Amino acid sequence: MSNRTRFLSLLTYFYIVIFSLQLYSQTDKYFTTPVDKFAHVIVSYSLDLQPNETLLIETTTLPKELCLSVYREAIRAGAHPYIACEIPGANEIFLQTANDSQLTYVSPVYRFMYEHFDARLYIHSPANTKSLSSIDSKRIRIANKAFMDKAKRMYYDRIESQQMKWCYTSYPTQALAQEADMGLEEYRAFVLESCKLNESNPIESWKRESEQQQKWIEWLNGKDQIVLRGPNIDMRMSIKGRTFLKDFGKENFPGGEIATSPVENTVNGWVSFSYPAIYKGREVIDVELWFENGIVVKEKATKGQEFLTELLNSDTGARILGELGIGTNYGIKRFTKNMLFDEKMGGTIHLALGLGFPECGGKNKSAIHWDMLCDMSEGEILVDGEVFYKNGKFVKY
Repeated sequence: MSNRTRFLSLLTYFYIVIFSLQLYSQTDKYFTTPVDKFAHVIVSYSLDLQPNETLLIETTTLPKELCLSVYREAIRAGAHPYIACEIPGANEIFLQTANDSQLTYVSPVYRFMYEHFDARLYIHSPANTKSLSSIDSKRIRIANKAFMDKAKRMYYDRIESQQMKWCYTSYPTQALAQEADMGLEEYRAFVLESCKLNESNPIESWKRESEQQQKWIEWLNGKDQIVLRGPNIDMRMSIKGRTFLKDFGKENFPGGEIATSPVENTVNGWVSFSYPAIYKGREVIDVELWFENGIVVKEKATKGQEFLTELLNSDTGARILGELGIGTNYGIKRFTKNMLFDEKMGGTIHLALGLGFPECGGKNKSAIHWDMLCDMSEGEILVDGEVFYKNGKFVKY
């Protein structure tokens, strides 16, 4: 090799290195911490924020680091973010102290936000997961119904008509780590793995997850009868005319499930939920449900029976199955008492009582949507007589 050739080769190598460093600085320059990476994925991938779109960020005072990072990313994207921050303990004071008129009052600010913003991010970050444990369940039910009727239903309607983008995520707090029986640093590591944020390109990983989920959904299209059976379940239902949604890190972060709303009056059988059923911090242990023609005709629990029955009687749709979901995120390996993660856990299914998914064809209306988790590590799912899922794994594809 001549000196000239060697020089040109070194010069070319030098320019490639400089270009690579510039490219890296352009794509990863904000990722000084895992939280910055977290925020970037949410803004650019989950919400896909565009210039001049308005973003509502709802959270508490605890996830300041993530909240500010999301705020910064949204501004860099050309959007208009607004932070609505709840002080921990305020909701507890309201539910304890409010009179009947106040319980059913919903601030018009919520209606305005849900009516006018283009996108909403909710960052789940409780200071105390048990803060509502001593509140009369009737008061919780009354306030929930009022909020649904006067504000939240509009939010769901706008989502259904694709007028509003949304994302629900969770930020590690001491309370959530304690619920999961982990130290805070261990819980943070768990969240990063669950969200694929420890991978070099989490967005590409979530896109691959989407492609895999799409294969399962395409196989399920046009099918009718589903049978779920195993040590904890013996149920059957129809999905005729219903479609499945995939969850790949867009609306929920982390993602990791495929789900539908079964035909409401076709659900029959029995299920025993392997994990505690949690609703607004209240735990119900060893829940068993019996369905006849789509309705829960009997419920049982070893702890929280009264609360369970109270919620199931909250409205006419609360005893109807609104969702069947199958977890696909095998990066989630343990139960944490945080359904955002738990319902995605590979090897489980979840059934939700109450509100169905109109985008799937679901028709059930309710003020509640209560997900309950069932272990399927020794179970199976048959679809029109074919084994689709066995012992916690998908057989098809």
